[in-house]
Amino acid sequence: MVRILDRESVQDLLENRRAQVMEVLPRQEYEWAHLPGAGHLPPERLDESAQGLDPARPVVVYGQNERSDQSRQAAIRLEKLGFGEVCDYPAGKMDWLSAGLPYEGHAELVARVTRRDPVTAAPGDPLSEVTDRILADPAGVAVVVDEDRIVQGMIGEEEIADAPPGATAGDAMDTGPVTVRPGDDLAGLVARMERERVRHAVVTRSDGTLVGLYGLGDLRPQASESDTG
Repeated sequence: MVRILDRESVQDLLENRRAQVMEVLPRQEYEWAHLPGAGHLPPERLDESAQGLDPARPVVVYGQNERSDQSRQAAIRLEKLGFGEVCDYPAGKMDWLSAGLPYEGHAELVARVTRRDPVTAAPGDPLSEVTDRILADPAGVAVVVDEDRIVQGMIGEEEIADAPPGATAGDAMDTGPVTVRPGDDLAGLVARMERERVRHAVVTRSDGTLVGLYGLGDLRPQASESDTG
């Protein structure tokens, strides 16, 4: 029977079970971006392509997102072909990319240029202490997060200058920074930032937790794990 997997379960199978992960989207979409190490299993040639898979290892198939039935159909077909452990990752590629996880392909997504170690502060931290860390960092900003790493705001030079004596990070922060998802197109983000005349965007997951920071002009692109092997 086909197993339904979430993102964490897919990661576990990849790391501990040597799972074979296969994308069931058209070649163009596969080449744009796919999960690390994923193979291509075109639906129109599934039976032929499946001959190269090892039936003794788990097979995980995925498509674009939960609005598509392609991965479910492919999983059922693989099961009928005799594969013993077939899994469907219905949330698919967009769920993976939205979490800021490594990917392969030529897509230029925000995840690939996100700085993963920005200065962070808790809302109750004294601004005077946060200021020292901000001034020592090339970006010149701090992201304010709560105990669950959910983004609350951002502090830069303007917020520091406008803050009253004795202010906390929560008192001084800008509560409306530009936010973006790791799986968003980089060119679109750059255009938005230039249009809104902002230098930094906070990269968050769909639950609002912090992934990192992207800045125009002051942050060098960082290679993703998929780039570094």
